[in-house]
Amino acid sequence: MKMITRFSLTSLAASVTLAALATTAQAQEQWTMTSTWPDNLDLIKIDQHWVELVNKLAGDELQISFRAGGTLMPGTEVFDATETGSIEAAGDWPGYWAGLNPAFSPLATTTSLFNGVDYLNWIQQWGGRELYEDIYGQFNMMYLPYGITNNESGFMGRTPIASIADLEGKRLRLSGRDQGRVLEQLGGSQVTLAGGEIYQAIERGVIDAGEFSTPGVDYNAGFAEVADNWATPGWHQSASVFGVMINKDAWDALSEETQEKLRIAADATMAWSLAWSEFESNAATQKFIDAEVTINQFSEEDLARIQEVTNQVIVQGACENPDHAKVYHSMITYLQDYATWRDVSAPFNMSRTMDNLPSLEEIEACL
Repeated sequence: MKMITRFSLTSLAASVTLAALATTAQAQEQWTMTSTWPDNLDLIKIDQHWVELVNKLAGDELQISFRAGGTLMPGTEVFDATETGSIEAAGDWPGYWAGLNPAFSPLATTTSLFNGVDYLNWIQQWGGRELYEDIYGQFNMMYLPYGITNNESGFMGRTPIASIADLEGKRLRLSGRDQGRVLEQLGGSQVTLAGGEIYQAIERGVIDAGEFSTPGVDYNAGFAEVADNWATPGWHQSASVFGVMINKDAWDALSEETQEKLRIAADATMAWSLAWSEFESNAATQKFIDAEVTINQFSEEDLARIQEVTNQVIVQGACENPDHAKVYHSMITYLQDYATWRDVSAPFNMSRTMDNLPSLEEIEACL
């Protein structure tokens, strides 16, 4: 009798244990995530870094299966797929969606305005994070910014560009709504091409020059093989932000603890990405020099003129769309506010000292 009782208790304990394990297994969320970046573009490493951290930090509650851009669907389709829930998440660069809402443009990059540290400051402490959540929230998504790269390379191609005058009549691959407007006012013509098409476009002379990303990314994309000239600094994208779009229903299904782990992974990836891209850019710049690519730098006078045009374009865009105005209003408010400490600590501060900003009053009039 005792043996039967002992056996029954043991069986009951085993059943309880198996039930608990089954409950744990069922509680683990399984996500599919893709990216706008294919395997051959280094920017995918930012997406991969975040996924690896999430799977380590939240592996008991969530596992993300990551697929490179283009393997599940074209990169242009990942926004809709995430919005509708066809996939749970996708890594992106917000500027690709500016046709849906122009506010996505400054959430991705600015022309001659923010550098990488400005984006970091603004996102973390000056209200930027909430604006990403607001704009993406209009499309049934949660958004976690998790990548920052600093100033982009600039235009590379076979045609020398050393000044604003050299932009006149040139066909230039350029990404971004606001960036294209500035270029057009400077006399150039914007050509829209996917990142993977720039190499051949330069090689075949389809464009006079093109830009894509930081020197590290551009060198590994093979630009030194087809470009003889490099125009710097990359005023068109003074810094860039990347992040993950998450379907709102998938996000809401996570516990608050798991959501916090995803946020922690995003913040950690953001810090890593800035240092990683700067290290890669430094090494790649030397490689471009070794490849005998001619580097031309815009003069201070030219950069001042670009800033004037940029300010006009920002105000124009703000008055066309309230979300666009709201984002730029927040950015310029940050630059004015941070100047209290930034300018006192110059030249040893962490940001660019600026004395010519877009008119906050004109933007406020459009809110």
